[in-house]
Amino acid sequence: MILLAEKITKSFSSSGERFYVFQDLSINIESKELVTIVGPSGSGKSTLLNILGTLDKYDEGSLYLNGIDVSKMDSNQMARARNELIGFVFQFHHLIPELSALENVLLPQLILSGSGNPGRAKELLSFLGLSERIHHFPSQLSGGERSRVSIARALINRPKIILADEPSGNLDHVNAKKLIKLFKSINDEFDQSIIIATHDPNVASIGKRKLLLDNKVLSSVDSV
Repeated sequence: MILLAEKITKSFSSSGERFYVFQDLSINIESKELVTIVGPSGSGKSTLLNILGTLDKYDEGSLYLNGIDVSKMDSNQMARARNELIGFVFQFHHLIPELSALENVLLPQLILSGSGNPGRAKELLSFLGLSERIHHFPSQLSGGERSRVSIARALINRPKIILADEPSGNLDHVNAKKLIKLFKSINDEFDQSIIIATHDPNVASIGKRKLLLDNKVLSSVDSV
Protein backbone atom coordinates (compact mmCIF):
# COMPACT_ATOMS: atom_id res chain seq x y z
CA MET A 1 0.00 0.00 0.00
CA ILE A 2 1.40 3.37 -1.05
CA LEU A 3 -0.65 5.61 1.22
CA LEU A 4 -2.96 4.97 4.15
CA ALA A 5 -4.86 7.59 6.13
CA GLU A 6 -7.02 6.37 9.01
CA LYS A 7 -9.65 8.39 10.84
CA ILE A 8 -8.09 11.75 9.97
CA THR A 9 -9.76 14.77 11.61
CA LYS A 10 -8.96 18.35 10.64
CA SER A 11 -10.45 21.46 12.24
CA PHE A 12 -9.72 25.13 12.77
CA SER A 13 -10.77 27.72 15.32
CA SER A 14 -12.42 31.06 14.59
CA SER A 15 -13.87 33.53 17.07
CA GLY A 16 -13.63 30.98 19.84
CA GLU A 17 -15.50 28.30 17.90
CA ARG A 18 -14.13 25.10 16.40
CA PHE A 19 -15.07 24.21 12.84
CA TYR A 20 -14.41 20.77 11.35
CA VAL A 21 -13.20 20.39 7.78
CA PHE A 22 -13.68 16.62 8.03
CA GLN A 23 -13.82 14.00 10.76
CA ASP A 24 -12.69 10.36 10.90
CA LEU A 25 -11.76 10.41 7.21
CA SER A 26 -9.98 7.33 5.86
CA ILE A 27 -8.44 6.60 2.47
CA ASN A 28 -6.00 4.02 1.12
CA ILE A 29 -4.12 4.13 -2.18
CA GLU A 30 -2.58 1.05 -3.75
CA SER A 31 0.19 0.87 -6.33
CA LYS A 32 -0.84 1.93 -9.87
CA GLU A 33 -4.17 3.43 -8.74
CA LEU A 34 -5.68 6.52 -10.35
CA VAL A 35 -8.11 8.08 -7.88
CA THR A 36 -10.11 11.27 -8.36
CA ILE A 37 -11.73 13.29 -5.59
CA VAL A 38 -14.57 15.71 -6.28
CA GLY A 39 -16.60 17.93 -4.01
CA PRO A 40 -18.12 21.40 -3.80
CA SER A 41 -15.95 24.46 -3.28
CA GLY A 42 -14.88 24.65 0.37
CA SER A 43 -15.41 20.95 1.04
CA GLY A 44 -11.75 20.46 1.96
CA LYS A 45 -10.27 18.79 -1.12
CA SER A 46 -7.11 20.91 -1.12
CA THR A 47 -6.76 20.56 2.64
CA LEU A 48 -7.00 16.78 2.31
CA LEU A 49 -4.31 16.68 -0.39
CA ASN A 50 -2.06 18.92 1.70
CA ILE A 51 -2.45 16.56 4.66
CA LEU A 52 -1.80 13.46 2.53
CA GLY A 53 1.27 15.20 1.15
CA THR A 54 2.51 16.15 4.67
CA LEU A 55 2.23 19.85 3.83
CA ASP A 56 -0.45 20.39 6.48
CA LYS A 57 -1.02 18.89 9.92
CA TYR A 58 -4.09 17.01 11.10
CA ASP A 59 -5.70 16.96 14.54
CA GLU A 60 -6.25 13.24 15.01
CA GLY A 61 -5.74 9.99 13.12
CA SER A 62 -2.85 8.19 11.43
CA LEU A 63 -1.04 8.67 8.14
CA TYR A 64 1.33 6.16 6.56
CA LEU A 65 3.46 6.74 3.46
CA ASN A 66 4.88 3.59 1.89
CA GLY A 67 4.29 1.86 5.23
CA ILE A 68 6.04 4.55 7.28
CA ASP A 69 4.14 6.24 10.12
CA VAL A 70 4.42 9.97 9.40
CA SER A 71 3.97 10.83 13.09
CA LYS A 72 7.28 9.06 13.87
CA MET A 73 9.25 11.33 11.52
CA ASP A 74 11.08 14.49 12.51
CA SER A 75 10.93 17.50 10.18
CA ASN A 76 14.05 16.50 8.21
CA GLN A 77 12.84 12.93 7.73
CA MET A 78 9.45 14.20 6.64
CA ALA A 79 10.95 16.61 4.13
CA ARG A 80 13.08 13.82 2.65
CA ALA A 81 10.12 11.41 2.49
CA ARG A 82 8.04 14.10 0.83
CA ASN A 83 10.74 14.67 -1.79
CA GLU A 84 11.35 10.97 -2.44
CA LEU A 85 7.84 9.53 -2.25
CA ILE A 86 5.48 12.28 -3.42
CA GLY A 87 5.19 14.35 -6.57
CA PHE A 88 3.05 17.48 -6.45
CA VAL A 89 1.12 19.12 -9.28
CA PHE A 90 -0.50 22.41 -8.29
CA GLN A 91 -3.06 24.55 -10.07
CA PHE A 92 -0.63 27.49 -10.20
CA HIS A 93 2.42 25.39 -11.17
CA HIS A 94 4.91 27.20 -8.86
CA LEU A 95 7.68 27.09 -11.46
CA ILE A 96 10.79 29.15 -10.70
CA PRO A 97 10.70 32.00 -13.26
CA GLU A 98 14.50 32.36 -13.42
CA LEU A 99 14.98 28.68 -14.35
CA SER A 100 14.40 27.01 -17.71
CA ALA A 101 11.89 24.19 -18.13
CA LEU A 102 14.74 21.66 -17.85
CA GLU A 103 16.14 23.30 -14.72
CA ASN A 104 12.70 23.43 -13.09
CA VAL A 105 12.24 19.72 -13.71
CA LEU A 106 15.67 18.92 -12.24
CA LEU A 107 15.09 20.94 -9.07
CA PRO A 108 13.61 18.12 -6.89
CA GLN A 109 16.60 15.91 -7.78
CA LEU A 110 19.04 18.64 -6.85
CA ILE A 111 17.27 19.10 -3.51
CA LEU A 112 17.29 15.35 -2.86
CA SER A 113 20.84 14.43 -3.81
CA GLY A 114 22.68 17.58 -4.87
CA SER A 115 22.94 16.36 -8.46
CA GLY A 116 20.51 16.00 -11.33
CA ASN A 117 19.94 13.61 -14.21
CA PRO A 118 19.40 15.78 -17.30
CA GLY A 119 18.85 12.69 -19.45
CA ARG A 120 15.93 11.57 -17.33
CA ALA A 121 14.49 15.11 -17.32
CA LYS A 122 14.75 15.37 -21.10
CA GLU A 123 13.05 11.99 -21.51
CA LEU A 124 10.12 13.15 -19.38
CA LEU A 125 9.82 16.45 -21.20
CA SER A 126 9.92 14.60 -24.52
CA PHE A 127 7.22 12.18 -23.32
CA LEU A 128 5.10 15.20 -22.45
CA GLY A 129 5.67 16.80 -25.85
CA LEU A 130 8.08 19.49 -24.72
CA SER A 131 11.36 18.43 -26.33
CA GLU A 132 11.53 21.73 -28.24
CA ARG A 133 10.86 23.82 -25.13
CA ILE A 134 13.40 22.53 -22.61
CA HIS A 135 15.48 25.72 -22.59
CA HIS A 136 12.51 28.10 -22.47
CA PHE A 137 11.64 29.98 -19.29
CA PRO A 138 8.13 29.80 -17.74
CA SER A 139 7.23 33.24 -19.10
CA GLN A 140 7.87 31.88 -22.61
CA LEU A 141 5.54 28.90 -22.15
CA SER A 142 1.79 28.65 -22.52
CA GLY A 143 -0.40 27.66 -19.57
CA GLY A 144 -0.68 24.11 -20.90
CA GLU A 145 3.08 23.87 -21.36
CA ARG A 146 3.72 25.10 -17.82
CA SER A 147 1.32 22.42 -16.56
CA ARG A 148 3.29 19.75 -18.39
CA VAL A 149 6.58 21.04 -17.00
CA SER A 150 5.11 20.80 -13.49
CA ILE A 151 4.07 17.20 -14.20
CA ALA A 152 7.58 16.33 -15.41
CA ARG A 153 8.96 17.91 -12.23
CA ALA A 154 6.58 15.78 -10.15
CA LEU A 155 7.80 12.62 -11.91
CA ILE A 156 11.55 13.26 -11.87
CA ASN A 157 12.26 11.45 -8.56
CA ARG A 158 10.10 8.46 -9.52
CA PRO A 159 7.72 9.09 -6.60
CA LYS A 160 5.38 6.46 -5.24
CA ILE A 161 2.41 8.78 -5.67
CA ILE A 162 1.47 12.03 -7.41
CA LEU A 163 -0.95 14.46 -5.75
CA ALA A 164 -2.59 16.87 -8.20
CA ASP A 165 -4.72 19.74 -6.88
CA GLU A 166 -7.10 21.23 -9.47
CA PRO A 167 -4.52 20.69 -12.24
CA SER A 168 -6.89 21.89 -14.99
CA GLY A 169 -8.16 24.91 -13.05
CA ASN A 170 -6.31 27.50 -15.13
CA LEU A 171 -6.53 25.73 -18.49
CA ASP A 172 -8.89 26.22 -21.38
CA HIS A 173 -11.04 23.34 -22.62
CA VAL A 174 -8.53 22.16 -25.23
CA ASN A 175 -5.56 22.09 -22.85
CA ALA A 176 -7.68 20.52 -20.09
CA LYS A 177 -8.48 17.63 -22.46
CA LYS A 178 -4.78 17.23 -23.23
CA LEU A 179 -4.02 17.17 -19.52
CA ILE A 180 -6.60 14.44 -18.96
CA LYS A 181 -4.95 12.29 -21.62
CA LEU A 182 -1.55 12.92 -20.07
CA PHE A 183 -2.59 11.75 -16.62
CA LYS A 184 -4.10 8.60 -18.10
CA SER A 185 -0.91 7.96 -20.08
CA ILE A 186 1.28 8.55 -17.03
CA ASN A 187 -0.83 6.14 -14.98
CA ASP A 188 -0.56 3.49 -17.72
CA GLU A 189 3.00 4.02 -18.95
CA PHE A 190 4.71 4.55 -15.60
CA ASP A 191 2.34 2.46 -13.41
CA GLN A 192 2.10 5.67 -11.39
CA SER A 193 -0.29 6.05 -8.46
CA ILE A 194 -2.14 9.36 -8.76
CA ILE A 195 -4.71 11.27 -6.70
CA ILE A 196 -6.42 14.18 -8.45
CA ALA A 197 -8.63 16.64 -6.57
CA THR A 198 -10.84 18.46 -9.05
CA HIS A 199 -14.12 20.28 -9.63
CA ASP A 200 -14.03 19.36 -13.33
CA PRO A 201 -16.30 16.36 -14.09
CA ASN A 202 -14.25 15.53 -17.19
CA VAL A 203 -11.08 15.25 -15.13
CA ALA A 204 -12.89 13.35 -12.39
CA SER A 205 -14.23 10.81 -14.91
CA ILE A 206 -10.75 9.36 -15.56
CA GLY A 207 -10.50 8.01 -12.02
CA LYS A 208 -10.45 4.24 -11.81
CA ARG A 209 -11.82 4.96 -8.34
CA LYS A 210 -13.92 8.08 -7.81
CA LEU A 211 -14.50 9.67 -4.40
CA LEU A 212 -16.73 12.49 -3.20
CA LEU A 213 -15.78 14.78 -0.31
CA ASP A 214 -18.86 16.55 0.99
CA ASN A 215 -20.30 17.40 4.42
CA LYS A 216 -17.04 16.30 6.11
CA VAL A 217 -17.38 12.78 4.66
CA LEU A 218 -15.38 11.00 1.94
CA SER A 219 -17.42 8.41 0.05
CA SER A 220 -17.21 6.37 -3.15
CA VAL A 221 -19.28 7.35 -6.17
CA ASP A 222 -20.13 5.35 -9.28
CA SER A 223 -20.10 8.35 -11.60
CA VAL A 224 -19.38 12.08 -11.52
